[in-house]
Amino acid sequence: MTMVTKVRCLRTRHDGSWTILKIETDQPGLYGLGSASDRYNPAAVVAVIEQLYGPMLIGREVADIADIWQTLYPAGYWRNGSVSNTALAAIDVALWDIKGKEAGLPIHQLLGGKARSAVPCYAHASGATVPELIEDVERYVDTGWPVIRCQLGPYGGGGFVSGPAAHLPRDPWQSRPFDEEAYLASTPAMFAALRERFGPEIKFTHDVHSHLSPQNAVLLARSLEPYGLFFVEDILPPEHVDWYRNLRQSSTTPQAVGELFTHPLEWRPLITERLIDFIRTRISKIGGITAATKIAHLAEAFGVRTAWQEGGDNDPLNFAAAAQVDLACWNFGIQEENNFRPEELEAFPGAPVVENGYLYPSTAPGLGVDLDEGKAAALLGTDPAGYHQPYGTDRKADGTAVRP
Repeated sequence: MTMVTKVRCLRTRHDGSWTILKIETDQPGLYGLGSASDRYNPAAVVAVIEQLYGPMLIGREVADIADIWQTLYPAGYWRNGSVSNTALAAIDVALWDIKGKEAGLPIHQLLGGKARSAVPCYAHASGATVPELIEDVERYVDTGWPVIRCQLGPYGGGGFVSGPAAHLPRDPWQSRPFDEEAYLASTPAMFAALRERFGPEIKFTHDVHSHLSPQNAVLLARSLEPYGLFFVEDILPPEHVDWYRNLRQSSTTPQAVGELFTHPLEWRPLITERLIDFIRTRISKIGGITAATKIAHLAEAFGVRTAWQEGGDNDPLNFAAAAQVDLACWNFGIQEENNFRPEELEAFPGAPVVENGYLYPSTAPGLGVDLDEGKAAALLGTDPAGYHQPYGTDRKADGTAVRP
């Protein structure tokens, strides 16, 4: 039997936005790593691990992943929040990492083995203008990427207006507000230009980032039909998931959603009613590999594919966890790419490699990723950013906040 002896959280990255969990055992040199990163609420995740879950782990048998997950899940009584889920996921992934190391196998082999030889990814292309976007898309096309996400500038790009078109009140709260009608006009026009330049072969996606009202989300989905998108991401926020019924009835544009999901009641009806085409929750926000495999199996039964969410704020450990599930999941659809600086890859040897639209995880046991604590500490530097890094707010002309 192998027991947990210590649970530690380590802060790293140049801006301090990554938190790494390390679970140590009574076997010399045997430990597991998991992602406890939360860019916008990092200290809260650390507190849950150190004050609630960590003490419950000490002395537990590391092999009992299923029971540990089920006992930690309700340990704070209230559950399914982003903070508690991230803490739970970090522990879950670290335990799977240990199990793989003990077995001498990568995690995907413990989940049933490979269902594919590599993991297809989609690229992130953007530009302040359509010509700039086309130039960025060309960069990925030239290197063989088959699926490319296209954005005009930041999230909501094409919908931000300035000058007289902004119609600002006195003392405006934002000088360049978001305008839904401008976005509804610019986004289809962007894809018309992309199709004219690249033809029908390249698969395109687009992230709305939940910037639209439900009615306008329906209008956008319908207006994008002629351009044959691979999918549109997060066209609605979690508060309006019921509207996916309207979307399914009125549009054939494939829907991918889940970046902000933390609760089964958000994703379960969308899957079981076949209202979406891709479920794209983040592994670390739903409770780890244990939870992700359950979601993937349910989705398979209803013809829904996976597209686990990544993004630039995510760390190599969560990326590796997603890749391990991707390899073993028959109904996998696509994986969001992530890229890391050379010095970050040095601190996380074995991190997954992305080449020409494919993700190749390490074949080493467990997650396949290790941690060089000295280099990870050096990433943080001597003057890291504070823990207070709230998500930014877009606003409409009258000052109304726009939800991501």
